[in-house]
Amino acid sequence: MKLNYKEFGQGDPLIILHGLFGTSDNWQTLAKQFAKNYTVFIIDQRNHGRSPHDDEFNYQVMAEDLKDFMEEHWIYETKMIGHSMGGKTAMQFALDYPDMLEKLVVVDIANQQYEGGHESIFKALLSLDLDKIKNRKEADEFLKGQIEDFGVRQFLLKNLTRNKEGGYEWKMNLPIIHKNYQSILGKIESEETFENATLFIKGGLSKYITDENFATTQQLFPNSELKTIENVGHWVHAAAPKELLQIVESFLE
Repeated sequence: MKLNYKEFGQGDPLIILHGLFGTSDNWQTLAKQFAKNYTVFIIDQRNHGRSPHDDEFNYQVMAEDLKDFMEEHWIYETKMIGHSMGGKTAMQFALDYPDMLEKLVVVDIANQQYEGGHESIFKALLSLDLDKIKNRKEADEFLKGQIEDFGVRQFLLKNLTRNKEGGYEWKMNLPIIHKNYQSILGKIESEETFENATLFIKGGLSKYITDENFATTQQLFPNSELKTIENVGHWVHAAAPKELLQIVESFLE
């Protein structure tokens, strides 16, 4: 699978992975900052952004996608940052291909089976009739009735794109993401451990990482530490980019 990506800078490689419903562009501003010291690759994971769509959608195949991407670009070892779903992909990659990963940064996710919380978003997106909307404003007006948060709506609408016929379509493979949602919420299982240095970053207002699930996560990542950026939620990189940049650069160096 040929993943869509953007590349910035020069130096040792650094791969950054977005979360559910996201795209590589979510990290572009920070990627350009990291590019002062690294060759940074921001990647659209399968079924997201401009990467290919496929019926298979789980962490094992997404980790394999990364391995193939690295081999295609002659990257033998990399540092990696993953947020939310991308953090779980990165954890899976670390456990499956430890020799290819030097250091790992996981942003606001633990290795846990989560209960969900995106059901209302799926309902809203799947009920939007793309054949009837004439512009993004109409799409936003429709979603407003089900998704109150303006920032969340704008984030989701980044997935909306014009097709060749002049209408709209989703960049992401919405039906397959929805079908495999429980798999994405799932816990990563492995008999191996990743022994290299790993940094988990928690948003102080977020509940994705707790003392309990971090202790469980450390069983697979024994050389890991947890840092908290206060007064921000799950979207740490959007709410506190400077703080995140400082913490991550210090760890990677």
